[in-house]
Amino acid sequence: MPFQIIKQFFNDMRRQKLRSMLTMFGIFWGTCSIVLLFAFGTGITEAQIKSQKGIGENIAIVWPGITAREFKGLPRGRRIRPTEDDIRLIKQKAQSITHISPEYSRWNVKMKYSRNETIRNVVGIWPEFGLMRNLIPDYGSRFINNLDLSKKRRVAFIGNILKEDLFHEEGAVGKTVMINNVPFTVIGVMKEKKQDSSYNGRDARKAFIPASTFRTMYSFRYVNDFVIQCPPTVSMERAKREVYEIMGAKYRFDPDDTEALKIWDTTRGFAFLRNFFLAFNTFLVGIGVATLITGGIGVTNIMNVVLEERTKEIGIKMALGARKSAILSQFLFETMLITGIGGILGFLFAWGVVSGVGMMGFEDYIGVPRVSLFSGVLAIVLLGIIGTLAGIFPARRASNLQPVQAMKLF
Repeated sequence: MPFQIIKQFFNDMRRQKLRSMLTMFGIFWGTCSIVLLFAFGTGITEAQIKSQKGIGENIAIVWPGITAREFKGLPRGRRIRPTEDDIRLIKQKAQSITHISPEYSRWNVKMKYSRNETIRNVVGIWPEFGLMRNLIPDYGSRFINNLDLSKKRRVAFIGNILKEDLFHEEGAVGKTVMINNVPFTVIGVMKEKKQDSSYNGRDARKAFIPASTFRTMYSFRYVNDFVIQCPPTVSMERAKREVYEIMGAKYRFDPDDTEALKIWDTTRGFAFLRNFFLAFNTFLVGIGVATLITGGIGVTNIMNVVLEERTKEIGIKMALGARKSAILSQFLFETMLITGIGGILGFLFAWGVVSGVGMMGFEDYIGVPRVSLFSGVLAIVLLGIIGTLAGIFPARRASNLQPVQAMKLF
C-alpha cells in the first residue's frame, strides 16, 4: 500500500510539474530560511557576547567622583579619591566581591626595544586584575604575581599588539624593554582576544606592571580607578552597594550618593546584549516560519488540485468499499511527502551553506554559524504541523465525498 501511494504521488507530481516544483521550493526555502537564520543569528550572538566578554565577566569599574549631596553637616562637591588602602579595606569587608584590583594609568609613555619605539599606556595593577579582565598569557608567558608586587619588580606583561610594535616576529619574553627610560623585563604577552568594550584603550596596546612598581616610578597617591568582580550567583547591585557603604563610612558621604563614586556595571551591558539578540533571533526565526507557512499554503493548493483531478478515482475506490480513513490517510501521506522532501532538501542545503561559510574564516565578523539541534528539531516540528494542517482540509474533503456524486463529476 505505501508503495502504491508513493507511486501515485510521483504520478501526480509529474502531471503538475510547475505547481509541484514551486510548492516544494516554498517548503525548501522556508526550511532553509529557518535553519540559516538561526545558524547565523546564533553565530553572530555568540561572537558579540564573546567580544563583550573580552573586558571581563561580572565586573564593574569604579572611578573617583564628587559628592552631590550634603551629609551630616558636610557640604556637597567634595572629591572622593580612593587609595590603595581603600581597596584593601573593601577587599577585607565586602562579602560579595571575590576579586578586586587598583588600576593606575599613565598615558602616552615612550617604550623602546632596540631601534623600535612606540607611545602606549602603562597600567599598574594587582595580580587579580588579569583574572578579572581576561588577560590570558600566551604560550610561555605568565602574568604578574604577588612576588612581583611585594618585591616591586620591574617586570611587564604586554599586550599582543604592543609586542608586535616593539618586537615584530621576535620573541618578547625575557627581553628588556625601556618604559619611560626605565628597564623592564617582559614576563608575558597577552593571548589575542576580541574586545569591543574598553575604558582606557584596548588591552592589546598596553603594558601592565605591578602597582607597587608603578607608584615608585610615578609617585601616584590615588588610583585612577579600581575593578571589582563578584560571582555569577551574586547580584552586582549588592556588590556596588557594599562599595558605597564601605567608602561612604570612611569618607563620610551618603551611601545613596551615586555621584561620589562613578561605577560602570558591565553586567547591565551583557544583560541588554542577551535580551537584544534573543529578540533578534526570535525575529529571524519568525521570518523563516512565515516563509514556511507560505509554502504550506502552496501545499494545500496543490493537494486541492490533485483532489479535483482524482475525484472520480476516489469515488470508484469508495464505491468498492474503501474506508474514509484510508482516503484521509492517503492524502495526508502525500502531503507529508511533499513537505518532507522539500524540508529535507532545504535542511541539507542550509547545512552545506553553513559548513561552507564556516570554512571561509569570517569568525571575526559573523562568529561561527552552526546548525544546532534546536533548529533541526524546530524545523521538523514545524514541518510536521504545517504538513498536517496543509493536508487535513483536502484530505477531509476527499474522504467526505459521496461515491455517486464523485463519479458524476466526470
